[in-house]
Amino acid sequence: MYQSFYGFREMPFNITPDPRFLYLSPTHHEALQHLKYGVREKKGFIVLVGEVGCGKTTLCRKFLNELDPAHYDTALILNPRVTETQMLKAILTELGEAKLARSQADLVAQMNRVLLERIHRGRDIVLIIDEAQNLTFDVLEEIRLLSNLETDQQKLLQIVLMGQPELKEVLGRSELRQLRQRILVHYELHPLTLTEMQLYIQHRLTLAGSTGRPTFTKWALRALHRGSKGIPRVVNNLCDKSLLSAFIRESDEVTYWDVRRALRDTSNLTA
Repeated sequence: MYQSFYGFREMPFNITPDPRFLYLSPTHHEALQHLKYGVREKKGFIVLVGEVGCGKTTLCRKFLNELDPAHYDTALILNPRVTETQMLKAILTELGEAKLARSQADLVAQMNRVLLERIHRGRDIVLIIDEAQNLTFDVLEEIRLLSNLETDQQKLLQIVLMGQPELKEVLGRSELRQLRQRILVHYELHPLTLTEMQLYIQHRLTLAGSTGRPTFTKWALRALHRGSKGIPRVVNNLCDKSLLSAFIRESDEVTYWDVRRALRDTSNLTA
């Protein structure tokens, strides 16, 4: 409703993980550098942890977009609630393999052949598993065993586990100590500060086509940060509702009262 009123080319606060809208705050920039370093230096296991809505998936898509397709083959697993056999099949399918073995043992052998063949062609393979806190112990153990596949010079597979803070608890279990010892790169995303959130909002408005309107008052920004706790997805939701409130008033200024209405609407939805 407010897109044409404010002259936006597109909606500025959609919650879909569009890497074009990624704002690289200091914590997101550092996380991206950790991912690049871990893969470039072939560290084997990389873990990225962040609260729900902190931008892990968007960051992941940005990372994938920056990998050279002429050199890297990638597999992205978004639904980790699978068995060991299903996980192996999902990885091979993501890597473009059409004809899959049936048994778990044969799938592991096929995986080894596929990875070796691609490594010999000069390619590197990156596996990214989102929502990794939902992986069962058996699947995590299977992934650990996949990390054992190697030549004399390098690992055949670079593995990135991304998840919510619960992932730290999962990996902290004593029975996963062998996996934990293989994690050489670990980073935890943090929420946006008030200043970072202000820059984040302006970044999205500019990309959407804003020419200076609307503006958020100082008190509106403070209310947004307090209500969102600096979580980008929540910021998006509150900004969207706040802009709608300002549009209804036909105002170029988003005020504290617009944000308060957005917070009330959001709390009613979650009550």
